[in-house]
Amino acid sequence: MILGAYGVLLKDHTRFVVFGLITAFASSFGQTYFIGIFGHAIQQDFAMSHTQWGGVYMAGTLLSALLLPITGKLIDQVSLQRYSFFVVLFLAFSCWFIAQVNSLVWLVFGVLLLRQTGQGLMSHVAYTSMGRYFERQRGKATAMVAIGFAAGEAILPLIAVMAIAVVGWRWSYTGVAVFVLVVVLPATIWLLRGHNVRHLNYENNLTQRELDSKHADGASNQTIAQVQTIRSWRRRDVLKDYRFYLILPAVSATSLVSTALFFHHLNLADEKGWSHAFMTGNYLLYSFVATLTAVISGQLIDRFSALKLMPFTLVPIACALLMINLVDSYWVIWPYMVLLGIGSGLAQTTQSALWPECYGVRYLGSIKSLYWTFVVFASALGPVWLGYIVDQGYSFQQSVLTMVAYLVLATGLMMIGLRGFHLSKVRSG
Repeated sequence: MILGAYGVLLKDHTRFVVFGLITAFASSFGQTYFIGIFGHAIQQDFAMSHTQWGGVYMAGTLLSALLLPITGKLIDQVSLQRYSFFVVLFLAFSCWFIAQVNSLVWLVFGVLLLRQTGQGLMSHVAYTSMGRYFERQRGKATAMVAIGFAAGEAILPLIAVMAIAVVGWRWSYTGVAVFVLVVVLPATIWLLRGHNVRHLNYENNLTQRELDSKHADGASNQTIAQVQTIRSWRRRDVLKDYRFYLILPAVSATSLVSTALFFHHLNLADEKGWSHAFMTGNYLLYSFVATLTAVISGQLIDRFSALKLMPFTLVPIACALLMINLVDSYWVIWPYMVLLGIGSGLAQTTQSALWPECYGVRYLGSIKSLYWTFVVFASALGPVWLGYIVDQGYSFQQSVLTMVAYLVLATGLMMIGLRGFHLSKVRSG
């Protein structure tokens, strides 16, 4: 049944769904797990300590977060074809640029470019395009984006490790630039052919709904309820909504915790006496579970809504952290990766589908760029959080308990915020 539903989606919107998947996959070149693979080689090349490399990475990431509200908003103002073309082009430039840098200052700028174009804008393009142009099948469309992320996590680390061993980190990132320019850019152009028709239909439908909302005075309760669910908020209005701030700690928690864990996984392996190959070899299990969960949760979102699934998104991650804290045996890595994959797959699809349900689709790019700003900030904070606690003399196993406490608190705040959206719809009806 689930595969059949996805088959219909792919049959009706093949190129556009594949566009979302490919842009998500290509965002890997600016993601933490991919850049981290180059970290050891970069540290040796620049004679940096772990602290210096962490500082460079954090500085570039935070600067990227500051830019996202500006660069991300543009997706609402120009065509998706033009916006995607320049984002992919700048991603290729970023990969080439970081391979050329020879000073710490330019290295910070190179990290900034990678984080901005890769983690930031490529992810922004993938999720915003699927969230905006799909309504009834939004959950399944965003699940396909999650599959693109999972595919990158499963395939690219091993390729990067082998490439660095053969040609070094600079030529490896140069090769990535060529791949993006020769493969990803032409694919993006081709996959978006005919998108103008889709966008015109979207604009016509949205304009009609907005006209209906203006004439909703005196309408039936059912009509008012329908208008309430499709109201499009501007970013300045979202910033005044208290519910946004109650939900924000939870929707940024997955990035904060997952980035910290993957950044410090080898430290965890050392602490527990596991080999690095054993730890990284189980990333494939994580990616498989994340993909499967995304596929299932996409179907559930279309059936029940993202609002109803959101309260459960952080539970598997908290359970994974508790397991890694309580058990030292090597077998714990498997349920740990499974739970982490469930949490990641569930969060990626549900969070992306949440914003259109809460704030509408017309200004979705502005709202999502605001959200991605906090996500990027969280991804910069996570590794520092765990690293600082460990530096204070606590073990990695003990330090993750602070994140469990954060996940519990964030879930409680989120449930209060989401209840506000449920009540607003009930009252309007």
